[in-house]
Amino acid sequence: MTPQKRAKFITKWIQSYAKKHKIDKLVVGISGGIDSAVVSTLCAETGVDTIVVSMPIHQRPEQHYLSDNHGKWLQGRYKNVTHITVDLTKTFDAFKDNFKVLPNLLALANSRSRLRMACLYQIAQSHAGIVVGTGNKVEDFGVGFYTKYGDGGVDISPIGDCMKTEVWDMGRALAVDEDIINAAPTDGLWDDGRTDQDQLKGISYPELERAMMQDTTGTKPEGKREREVLKQYREIRAKTQHKMEPIPVCMMPAEEIQYKKPAKKAGKKTAKKTTKSAKKSDKRVGFPNIILVK
Repeated sequence: MTPQKRAKFITKWIQSYAKKHKIDKLVVGISGGIDSAVVSTLCAETGVDTIVVSMPIHQRPEQHYLSDNHGKWLQGRYKNVTHITVDLTKTFDAFKDNFKVLPNLLALANSRSRLRMACLYQIAQSHAGIVVGTGNKVEDFGVGFYTKYGDGGVDISPIGDCMKTEVWDMGRALAVDEDIINAAPTDGLWDDGRTDQDQLKGISYPELERAMMQDTTGTKPEGKREREVLKQYREIRAKTQHKMEPIPVCMMPAEEIQYKKPAKKAGKKTAKKTTKSAKKSDKRVGFPNIILVK
């Protein structure tokens, strides 16, 4: 599929979802990175009212510039786009002051992402809208490179089945600013400006994508570098696997659960038979109408 066709396919998918669920607003956080730039542009292309939000937190000037510039570009190009900036620096500082005895830098970096998530949902719910995710396939389903309940907390994921390199290609097809396309990917959560590659053991996105394919298909890596990358990919994935799986639920033993089926209106005898059969049933077909027997 060409980048142009992929972009149109995703745009129609968002349109269809919004129409089916009667969504009035699409809300997207824009960081100045390629993923959020592409997703926000795809949302703009739908014609649905779109709010793009810049949320600096002690942001490096070059990062905020890319975010702000992209927001202004979208607002000038699409009549259905509104760009707003919510500076969360003071909010984060107040939050951080409460945890001086727990100064874990990684936890604080993730807290920045979670504050942004809360901000986006405040805006979305105020406008009867939804939060649109910006994660790509290799980040969300490969190495789990996102913040749980932060940028991972979204309502829909338009590019979740697209590799990072495919997102770059769509960016070019959508005329996204070359400065964004050429910028080194970063989550923007660190004061020192570290890049994604810095945090991912020096592995580039093309290398991660190849390792993900090898791990999924069982294809053997070629050469020493590919073997090293695949090993590192699996190590990263093992540590973040919990992000990509459903929340573990403590399931009660079957004998402790009764499934109450709705009684038919055809008379008392029918209702009694239904109740008896429900008590005998121990098939765990789902959670609705579960009664825990104490």
